[in-house]
Amino acid sequence: MDVLSEVLKAVKLDGAIFYTAECSAPWGFRTPPSHVMASYLSPEPTHVIFYHLLIEGRGYAQVEGDSRPLQLDTGDIVVFPHGDPHLLGNGPPVEPIDSSKELQRILSEDLKIARCGGGGELTKIVCGYMTCEPRLSHVFLGGLPPVLKVNIRKDASGQWLENSIRYSVETADASRPGGKTVLAKLSEVLFIETLRRYIAQLPQEESGWLAGVRDHEVGKALALLHRRPAHPWTIATLANEVGTSRSVLAGRFRQYLSETPIAYLTRWRLQLGRQMLASTSHSVAQIAGDVGYESEPAFNRAFKREFGLPPARFRSQSRSSREQADRQAAPAGRSASVRRR
Repeated sequence: MDVLSEVLKAVKLDGAIFYTAECSAPWGFRTPPSHVMASYLSPEPTHVIFYHLLIEGRGYAQVEGDSRPLQLDTGDIVVFPHGDPHLLGNGPPVEPIDSSKELQRILSEDLKIARCGGGGELTKIVCGYMTCEPRLSHVFLGGLPPVLKVNIRKDASGQWLENSIRYSVETADASRPGGKTVLAKLSEVLFIETLRRYIAQLPQEESGWLAGVRDHEVGKALALLHRRPAHPWTIATLANEVGTSRSVLAGRFRQYLSETPIAYLTRWRLQLGRQMLASTSHSVAQIAGDVGYESEPAFNRAFKREFGLPPARFRSQSRSSREQADRQAAPAGRSASVRRR
């Protein structure tokens, strides 16, 4: 059972490749923080994950404010899971191009190649982003560092993925039906493959959600909880389905996630309920049952403890915020193709 897939279904992962760049050393450009990009992509609250794939040449990546650049080679993909502002470059230091000043143009040019630099060593990059539900995505993003790097050229599957992306980018044509959908799906596959490779290379002593996914007992328990969150789980029934004892499961769960399986399940149920309140017209009672609560009052009490206000008031505030965001976006004249591609 694939717990990562179960979680990614819930967070509504949506990706796109938004530009390609050919940069000759020395060069540098700055990518703005997640909230700046989010305002161009969706009127809904969303979290933006950035990534960059080097398909030729070399360079460096650096979270803004960090003095330690991460060296990049051909075939490397570098991901900024928390949407931190960051720098990419190669060669001697130069004043970086600030892409935040040209986001609307970049997002509307349908993968037109961006060129920059001083005429030296050439680096070719494919840049993209993923959007996802902010609260739910924290489950798997919370255990990630500000920046991570993996290489996808070390085996046949990674080479196939890179070649598919290169071909799709090089032959991109807005007039061809389905072209943007193909790129979006390849973008999602690239991100998921990056996470899988990152999990595989974690040290054995590592803790956290992603390390727990790799553990046989904890990973299976997490998959069951995410696949059937409304099931009346107890530590005994969960351990039985995992195929281990209650004490072993509880101990390993605490080792990786610092809480019990049932405490984890409670938080996940409430996050699902929160998302459903914001995105559906289902009644509070129906949502309570859908996420595993036997009664609406029990759900109301738990929700208020977690988020500080009852479900009905949260829904009302969420709708008001969304309507206000829509009104503010309308005068700006942003087209749907610019906000979300």
